[in-house]
Amino acid sequence: MKARVLLVDDHTIVTEGLRALLEPEFQIVGTVDDGRAAVKTSGDLKPDVVVLDISMPSLNGLEAARQIRKLSPKVKIVFLTMHNDITYVRKAFEAGASAYVTKHSASLDLRLAIQKALSGRTYITPAVVKEGNNVLLRRSRMSKNASNRLTPRQREVLQLLAEGRSAKEAAC
Repeated sequence: MKARVLLVDDHTIVTEGLRALLEPEFQIVGTVDDGRAAVKTSGDLKPDVVVLDISMPSLNGLEAARQIRKLSPKVKIVFLTMHNDITYVRKAFEAGASAYVTKHSASLDLRLAIQKALSGRTYITPAVVKEGNNVLLRRSRMSKNASNRLTPRQREVLQLLAEGRSAKEAAC
């Protein structure tokens, strides 16, 4: 039996393209074009997976995902979006996502992301993972650079404060 998928995007051409891409492997139970309709239709049709965008009218995809997961905790949420910023990825997973795919890589990644979600695993488009790693590396380098600007005495005082010493004790 094919997994049941609900498609949610405010652009009809996108949902039509997704239907053509996914129908050989999955049963498309419906398509809707805004977040509120996604919540209602998900409750009515009980799909296994909801593929939705973040930027939509009426109710954004992040809030729609929260509401869908509240109504149907077992449904898998796969975000398909233009946003490749790691902040959106974090927010998507906080909202209950199982997978995060960018529209630029949808033809390559979406089927795999749905399969992973259905098997209880997570999936993030590799380009987004790479960008996230780059952000973490930049933050790490900035942090190292900031700590290198402290004098040895300043580092010593910070260490003493971190160990629980009072400011008076650290100053001596």
